[in-house]
Amino acid sequence: MITKQRFSVLLLAAAAFTTMVGCAATGKQESTGQYVDDTVITTRVKAAIFKEETLKSAEINVETFKGAVQLSGFVNSQADINRAVQVTQGVPGVKSIKNDMRMKK
Repeated sequence: MITKQRFSVLLLAAAAFTTMVGCAATGKQESTGQYVDDTVITTRVKAAIFKEETLKSAEINVETFKGAVQLSGFVNSQADINRAVQVTQGVPGVKSIKNDMRMKK
């Protein structure tokens, strides 16, 4: 009987450990909380760009990983690129911006 209890406790501990390790962040993976935070940042950046009348938000793609926002896509001018970066800088939670936007030819 005691052996069954010890086995059950050990099994429960192993399951708990696996769950905790599965939610931990690594250099190339986000934890669940970080993923949610990045989703919120992405949504805020997209909303801020959408509100900016001079920018065509459908042309700008936004991705976030651990607070680092990547902007990509094709826009009409360097002024649009500069404005998109400026708008993104004003969004809470943005730690850095990688600008991969290009001008249309």
